[in-house]
Amino acid sequence: MSVLSPFFPLDTPKMPILLKATIHGYVQGVGFRFEAMQKAQELHLVGYAKNESDRTVYLEAQGARENVEKFLHWLEHHGPPLARVTKVETKFSRELENYQEFSVKY
Repeated sequence: MSVLSPFFPLDTPKMPILLKATIHGYVQGVGFRFEAMQKAQELHLVGYAKNESDRTVYLEAQGARENVEKFLHWLEHHGPPLARVTKVETKFSRELENYQEFSVKY
């Protein structure tokens, strides 16, 4: 079953969607933002990732729903080898941003 289908059941896999996520755990100082950027680019997603003062990583990623789902799965279950993700808080939106690429913010 699709990760996002309960939120937007009529969406097609290609329909664009925006994911806003906060990643908790040991996710700073382990290359999380840069590997997230590489994975997002591989999946043709745009947006950004940044470290937060509470030691989480916040990111926004948008693109085809099926690719956002793959990215979310990567965030929850893979990520960089040294990272330890304990929780991913997510919000989804159809209101898209005007991102041109996926970047790391400082």
